[in-house]
Amino acid sequence: MNTLFQDVRYALRQLRKSPGFTLTVIVTLALGIGANAAVFTLFDRVLLRMLPVERPNDLVRFDWTGAFSGSMSSFGGDSRNYFSYPMYKDLRDQNHVFQGVLAADKASVGVSWHDQAENEDAEIVSGNYFQLLSLKPSLGRLLTPQDDTQKDANPVVVLSYTYWKTHFAGGHDVTGQTVLINGHPFTILGVAPENFDSAIGGYKPGVFIPISMVDIALPWMSTRESLTNHQSAWLTLVARLKPGVSIAQAEASLGPLWHSLRAYEFTLYKGKSERFRREFVDNSRLSVHDDSKGFNPNRMDLEKPLIILMSMAGLLVALCAINVATLLLLRAAGRAREMSMRYALGAKRSRIVSQLLVEGGLLGIAGAGAGLALAPVVAATLVRLITSADAGSEPYSAAIDSRVLLFTLGVSFVVSLLFSVAPVLHFLRPDLAQALRQNTGTASRSSHRFRKAAVGAQIALSVLLLGGAGLFVRTLDNLRHQSVGFDTGHLATFSLDPTNSGYGEVRAAQILSSALEAISRIPGISSAAATTDPELSGDSNTTSFSVRGYKPGEEEDMGFESPWVTPGYFGTLKQPLLAGREFTPADGPGAPLVAVVNVAFAKRFYGSPRNALGRIVGDGDTPDVITIVGVVGESKHTDLRTVLGAAVYRSYFQQKHLGGGQIYVRSVQAPETVEGAIRQTVRQLDSTLVVDGLRTMEEQVARSASDERALAFLAIGFSLLAMVLAAVGLYGVLAYSTEQRTREIGVRLALGSRRSGVVVLVVREMALIAAMAIAVALPSIVALARLFRSQLYGVNTFDPISLCAAVVLTATMVTLAAALPARRAAAVQPMQALRSE
Repeated sequence: MNTLFQDVRYALRQLRKSPGFTLTVIVTLALGIGANAAVFTLFDRVLLRMLPVERPNDLVRFDWTGAFSGSMSSFGGDSRNYFSYPMYKDLRDQNHVFQGVLAADKASVGVSWHDQAENEDAEIVSGNYFQLLSLKPSLGRLLTPQDDTQKDANPVVVLSYTYWKTHFAGGHDVTGQTVLINGHPFTILGVAPENFDSAIGGYKPGVFIPISMVDIALPWMSTRESLTNHQSAWLTLVARLKPGVSIAQAEASLGPLWHSLRAYEFTLYKGKSERFRREFVDNSRLSVHDDSKGFNPNRMDLEKPLIILMSMAGLLVALCAINVATLLLLRAAGRAREMSMRYALGAKRSRIVSQLLVEGGLLGIAGAGAGLALAPVVAATLVRLITSADAGSEPYSAAIDSRVLLFTLGVSFVVSLLFSVAPVLHFLRPDLAQALRQNTGTASRSSHRFRKAAVGAQIALSVLLLGGAGLFVRTLDNLRHQSVGFDTGHLATFSLDPTNSGYGEVRAAQILSSALEAISRIPGISSAAATTDPELSGDSNTTSFSVRGYKPGEEEDMGFESPWVTPGYFGTLKQPLLAGREFTPADGPGAPLVAVVNVAFAKRFYGSPRNALGRIVGDGDTPDVITIVGVVGESKHTDLRTVLGAAVYRSYFQQKHLGGGQIYVRSVQAPETVEGAIRQTVRQLDSTLVVDGLRTMEEQVARSASDERALAFLAIGFSLLAMVLAAVGLYGVLAYSTEQRTREIGVRLALGSRRSGVVVLVVREMALIAAMAIAVALPSIVALARLFRSQLYGVNTFDPISLCAAVVLTATMVTLAAALPARRAAAVQPMQALRSE
């Protein structure tokens, strides 16, 4: 132990003697290790971390296959992950392999307390939610099955810990108090545990509401009679396995039950064919999956981007290790006389190795400490970039916890070991006589080869990161500048739901209509309209339709996106009207039911837009009585990558149950200039109305491309950092090589060589190394692009623009890094050089 302390003291002395070198190494390591820690923070929370509940490995979730006809509402992921409430109850009550089954759904509700109203994320949960997850309250009590009995009979609510702290100041007297949820009084039962957000991964609701109150929490769902309707799928289910039951056993046990339940549900359909029965019953299957990390639709979207970012961060930290190894090797050449003297005085090889490893370890620890200080800032930025969250509402924490700390320490240990190997190998067998005889450091052939290889590796990694950055930047540019089917310029959007302020259905529709009229009268605004299905927000709302005179195929899906939109909607969005008309104020309650379909629907069933006019369609509630009056052009809806497909738009005011909507405002000038006027106009209608998420449509487009934006921005940052590190390494090697060849250069100049020839002599070797590195990196870029092809858009894996840009930037970097050493070499005075030794 005493020897270790001596090594540490000596290492600190040596590092203090070279403050510039020490600072350069620490900054280099901090950037690489900090980037790794930041990316791993999000990588861990999204892909690796289990739910903070007891025995999370016992939790499972479900999905199903087979036909479906009815309404379906989802908050992401495959629609087959969602179930009706009657199906939930049947699976919960009739299985023999689970300790219990819970159900949950996302919602946004209006919460009012002490005359302060705001929209807040909520989770609608079954009464056994907290019991099944084995959670204990922070205050008061949590929901129980007795709080979730009959429809509208249990106006109670549980606050999340964060919401309790931020909105109720952590007051212990909140239990028993009343808050208004969508204008209805709810009693606060208690506060959820501190470390628990939701069984839905990446979701942070402020309040938990029992499913029995769904019609108040989600008024628009009341049209579907969601608590009794077998043909309305909207809930995600989670179950806890009984002890000793495996996932495979549970799935096998549920097979007969599932088929019997589907057979019963088929009897509720009227007029369905034998083909539909086979798909609905015989070919349907219920699958059971691990849910220890929570059901998170975003996880599937974020998995590949995070793997790519983690790979980039790994390449960056490898480049940092190589760069530091190069710098240490250059420093080692200057310490050859010192180490040789220690060997000559009897120092053991193990002591020299120990000393060098301690120096490397200290540098690694300092770099890790600086990187951990940097990581939370980078991680918070990354979370906001990749989730499009506003500051303070991030779905994932950027805090450095014990898991991230251990990962970072592990990375720093490995990196320290790797870059410490270079000077250790350099001093294992020194040439004592030559080192002691010379006044300057010497370098062996092996160390010279290592330096050249290290520079080549840094250049290759730089090209690799630059090429990847080019592909992601081109993808982002293609996504953001493509046509989405409507004009996103001079367009603002926000959510307005009068039911969140306590208005009933009839009054809510009047308030929404008044808001649209008032907003349209604002100077600088040309029109305003609303929809129940927001554009480019990731939402999907499908309904099964029938088409008069058309017989669906055996496995044909007749479920289509079905937004309800107000008059003037297509004109406001500037979505082309190809045939017929759009909705008018006359298309209201009591008027003949009408629809506008898109061109994909018209071509699929009628051959052309004009042939669709006057045709009849129907849904589950209104079979074959809806007349098509217009056809609009194709558009993107859920996201920027996916064309909407067939869609049926309905008149907003012909809904059975009306609620709020997503409002779109077309302005003559920049939409940012009218945002204040929009808020003021809505406030004048009623001060309790909440203008939620007001932003320009250009900002919404950017949010829709959040994954690609994060990849592009971080790839640019990593590649630029890699270029700087490679340039530093290249400059150091060339500068040292030039210094070592000063006498040779002097002799060449004395014998008549031109100074331009000296420049070529210095640069030629590095140019060759750079060319070889580029030749290796370019095929690697193409190979990796094929591996992550799904993340590209409008770009080939062999993209000449990206590859050429990477080569040009690398060549520029090599030229700039080599310029100063080459200039110094050309300026050598022959007589002075010959005297130097």
